[in-house]
Amino acid sequence: MRLSRQLLLWLLLPQIVLWAAGGAAAYRLAASYVDQALDMGLAQSSRALARQLKPLGEGLLIDFPRAAQAILEADPQDRQFYMVSSPPGSFILGNHSLPSPPPEVQANPQPDRPFFYDGLMPLMPDSSTMVQVRVVALYQLLGAEFGAGPQQVLIQVARSKTTREQLVERILVDMLLPLSTLMILMSLIVWFGIQAGLAPIRRLRQQVEGRAASKLDPIELDGAPLELHALAQALNTLLADARQHLEQQQRFIGDAAHQLRTPLAGLKAQTELALQELEASEHADLRHRLAKVHESAARGAHLVNQLLSLARSEPSAPLPQMQRIDLLALLQTVVAEWVPKALRAKIDLGWEHSGSPSAWVWAEPTLLREAISNLIDNAIQYAGAGAMITVALESNTESLQIWVRDNGPGIAPALRERAFERFFRGTQQGNGCGLGLAIVRDIVRRHGGEVDLRHPPGGGLEVGISLAAIPPQVLRTA
Repeated sequence: MRLSRQLLLWLLLPQIVLWAAGGAAAYRLAASYVDQALDMGLAQSSRALARQLKPLGEGLLIDFPRAAQAILEADPQDRQFYMVSSPPGSFILGNHSLPSPPPEVQANPQPDRPFFYDGLMPLMPDSSTMVQVRVVALYQLLGAEFGAGPQQVLIQVARSKTTREQLVERILVDMLLPLSTLMILMSLIVWFGIQAGLAPIRRLRQQVEGRAASKLDPIELDGAPLELHALAQALNTLLADARQHLEQQQRFIGDAAHQLRTPLAGLKAQTELALQELEASEHADLRHRLAKVHESAARGAHLVNQLLSLARSEPSAPLPQMQRIDLLALLQTVVAEWVPKALRAKIDLGWEHSGSPSAWVWAEPTLLREAISNLIDNAIQYAGAGAMITVALESNTESLQIWVRDNGPGIAPALRERAFERFFRGTQQGNGCGLGLAIVRDIVRRHGGEVDLRHPPGGGLEVGISLAAIPPQVLRTA
């Protein structure tokens, strides 16, 4: 999981837990306040109803106009039910379906002190639909102030809990809506804060990902936190060590190849002179041995040249300035340079071009010439006398394809996967050292291209180089 998502998750989880806990606490608080308000209303209604009761002899005078009754029962969604009984339990007035007080209250009634409880009662008389109600029970002693015996009266007022639930839900929504909005805004602020805080890490990643393999310059992190500066310093130390190691390796290869080139060239020249002097002599064994020495010297000189080319084509080696190259003219020049060697090897070297007449590419001319020359040299060495080699260019506005085709023996199927390995030779013929295709691949990849091998059904080998062409609009503005 990405670091930004982990941070966001760890920051949002406590907010969600707190939001849920706050919602539960808000629900309990709202229900408590609503219950208190409803209980106060029920108590006031019961006392108001009690004031309408007056003792009359041994009976009761109930001054309760029908208009007042209509007001209590006007709202079908929030109906109030009432009942008056004396002695408690003997119905006098109201709705006789109200639930009775709990037994402990009936056993020990406390006059003029309301008692609240919940119960169930039919929504309408003779109805099977039951509703939850909140009930207040108020016991009153009437007649004591007139010198008569006190008469105990039970006054009950009930109210449906539907309105209570709706009111609690409205209060809860009104409380949670701004709280949820605030949580969303805080989450957005946290998200943008995380993105801003991780921006230096993204810049560090871009600097590392976007680098070429040969670019080992120190990483710069201006304005980054101290923790990232420590990481950047560690990376810079590693890059400096790698750069020093690669430079030492490059210097060693270059120095060794230069030191070997001169004596090998001298040895090759001396053996050529010695062979010319012994050409007319009768010392056949000596000529044979000297020819072997000359062949070894030629192979050593070729190996040194290839090592120098390999050192220049390494990804870690500095790439010279890219230039706009006419690939068509470069190929024609390189093919013309190799024609004399092909003729001496009794090989037909030809040239083909198809597609767009424009074939411009961004490249370093020396390295690109080296890659093409290696392909032609390999074909001449391994195709064999009497073979045909064709250098072809297929060009369009987007890509350029260079093909070097021959009708020689090619590469055995079991060895084709290792063709680009360094110092691997698919055959013992010729004076190759197994570096040609590896050098070609390194050079082409440094130019952003690819190398491809094909093996036609009729035999032979085709080696292709794919490069990106410079678009015509860029050529016109350059």
